[in-house]
Amino acid sequence: MAVLDTDLDHILPSSVLPPFWAKLVVGLVAIVCFARSYDGDFVFDDSEAIVNNKDLQAETPLGDLWHHDFWGSRLSSNTSHKSYRPLTVLTFRINYYLSGGFHPMGFHVVNILLHSGISVLMVDVFSVLFGGLQYTSKGRRLHLAPRSSLLAALLFAVHPVHTECVAGVVGRADLLCALFFLLSFLGYCKAFRESNKEGAHSSTFWVLLSIFLGAVAMLCKEQGITVLGLNAVFDILVIGKFNVLEIVQKVLHKDKSLENLGMLRNGGLLFRMTLLTSGGAGMLYVRWRIMGTGPPAFTEVDNPASFADSMLVRAINYNYYYSLNAWLLLCPWWLCFDWSMGCIPLIKSVSDWRVIALAALWFCLIGLICQALCSEDSHKRRILTLGLGFLVIPFLPASNLFFRVGFVVAERVLYLPSVGYCVLLTFGFGALSKHTKKKKLIAAVVLGILFINMLRCVVRSGEWRSEEQLFRSALSVCPLNAKVHYNIGKNLADKGNQTAAIRYYREAVRLNPKYVHAMNNLGNILKERNELQEAEELLSLAVQIQPDFAAAWMNLGIVQNSLKRFEAAEQSYRMAIKHRRKYPDCYYNLGRLYADLNRHVDALNAWRNATVLKPEHSLAWNNMIILLDNTGNLAQAEAVGREALELIPNDHSLMFSLANVLGKSQKYKESEALFLKAIKANPNAASYHGNLAVLYHRWGHLDLAKKHYEISLQLDPMASGTKENYGLLRRKLELMQKKDV
Repeated sequence: MAVLDTDLDHILPSSVLPPFWAKLVVGLVAIVCFARSYDGDFVFDDSEAIVNNKDLQAETPLGDLWHHDFWGSRLSSNTSHKSYRPLTVLTFRINYYLSGGFHPMGFHVVNILLHSGISVLMVDVFSVLFGGLQYTSKGRRLHLAPRSSLLAALLFAVHPVHTECVAGVVGRADLLCALFFLLSFLGYCKAFRESNKEGAHSSTFWVLLSIFLGAVAMLCKEQGITVLGLNAVFDILVIGKFNVLEIVQKVLHKDKSLENLGMLRNGGLLFRMTLLTSGGAGMLYVRWRIMGTGPPAFTEVDNPASFADSMLVRAINYNYYYSLNAWLLLCPWWLCFDWSMGCIPLIKSVSDWRVIALAALWFCLIGLICQALCSEDSHKRRILTLGLGFLVIPFLPASNLFFRVGFVVAERVLYLPSVGYCVLLTFGFGALSKHTKKKKLIAAVVLGILFINMLRCVVRSGEWRSEEQLFRSALSVCPLNAKVHYNIGKNLADKGNQTAAIRYYREAVRLNPKYVHAMNNLGNILKERNELQEAEELLSLAVQIQPDFAAAWMNLGIVQNSLKRFEAAEQSYRMAIKHRRKYPDCYYNLGRLYADLNRHVDALNAWRNATVLKPEHSLAWNNMIILLDNTGNLAQAEAVGREALELIPNDHSLMFSLANVLGKSQKYKESEALFLKAIKANPNAASYHGNLAVLYHRWGHLDLAKKHYEISLQLDPMASGTKENYGLLRRKLELMQKKDV
């Protein structure tokens, strides 16, 4: 048994140490921590990645998943996020199929089970990291560190920083990536099952399988490719027993034995490194070719430090971000769904007190690195090396070192690095226990951390159940984050609370005067409240800041149309279409503008464009039918109505419009059937009953006409046209009664 395990004997009882029971405990604890999120809604990024992602629906060919990004856009598009995760999207699609639609519970349950499974797998991973690789004669790996591996797995299972990955459905990308990352690492370990003999013989099959699993991890999330680097570090420093201190001493003393260094003469190691390097290079090449137009374009609000002019400012802020990530691992109490947009102000001078965090981070890292590479204790070297490897290597894609990333701090990218943190923390507890007599105090601290983290996971999972709770929870963490205020405002607006929404949108614009999306949404609300002058000012400023913001151009056109500034409105609509060619809603609004100007042919063409781009655009179809009806083109109106109903057979508004046309064409029977079908779909529409009554009135079915006039007036007593027609019918019925008398 490993020395570290002996030091932890007083913390974990021997009764839970057999691997089966250890895994069962870890799996159940992981489920308990995040079970509260099982019936949560789709929140934050889930809307774009799942609800609005057409790749999940059966109508989209499966082959399209390999050409689209995580959000459903074509990778070749300049607006694509370039996040290529087809296997994750495939699991969403399977979830959608099995759930019978967008029912979030099924999606959340899968995430919780994935985290539980990964936590169980961590028992084996930590067993390798703490106990090393030793096999029986039958090829079974010995579990030499059951206590330390169980403790580290429990620390991993209950870490609150994982809440975003587990409770947020889009976090499945990180979960799947971690699953195949760990399988790749364990697969690589199996290549050394015969390593008891001098001159280790590796299995090429296991190395190749490890590379394949690394590729699968990368197809779940880009971070997965880093497992190849971790495997290389494991092979060189642990399997190859490369001792940096020994090498440095030999170099300094010009020792000739350096030429006979075993690692350099080990053909198996060089072969494995060649396979890993070739596999990694091939994966990167294919990934780059698939991306098409190069890396995504991020804005300054996404990652302010990367846009700083001074290299020193960039370096200081990047390192400050690293220290914040380290703090989230150490003290995961202040968690936020988004850390951008002013949440973390830039450090612009070395006199800023936050520079202390950088110094503390590097002081700890350098100390750990020195111990990991130069310690004479090989057991200590292995644990610290692999702990730092798991901590640093998976984090590299998010570090801004190789390319600009689209965030400042993201809790989700700490899912894999937290493995390294758990290794180092467990090692630290073992070291403390070894050098202190207060072992019960150490045990109490460990149990306290586990309990507090579990409690924090339960609370944080509850906050991820709905957008309102999630967004409001961020106010205390990042009150300067404009996106937090924007999302609260959007959530309030969706619920109809426009007054409160305006307040949060204004605060978002105050915090970030270039926040065009907040300006656009605020302009929309002001437009609906008929505060057109301010709405126009806001939307004009939004398109001035971001000239290719198509939605803002369209909304500006709507406001200008309401202000009777028709030429300006037409120009704004044209600008929107210029920047987004396939924009059916803009064509619809352009058609309304032309209809107001009595440019009927142009209006019909605009609405036809809207229906070509979006065949289910009910409003555009309806407007075409009504315009043709009003201009006396009944035959054409009928043809358009029938075409629309073929595409949208259950739309009651289309049934109503076509029924009106058929009634005027004296096709009473067919018109009646459509009116009744529309009323069945929407029984409380006063106009449906009123127009059916008019049909019966014309047709001579006066009793039925009287019945539906009365229903219509019950639903809308102020309908003047219906009142007038009902009055005419009553007088006609009275005259008929007098004649009969």
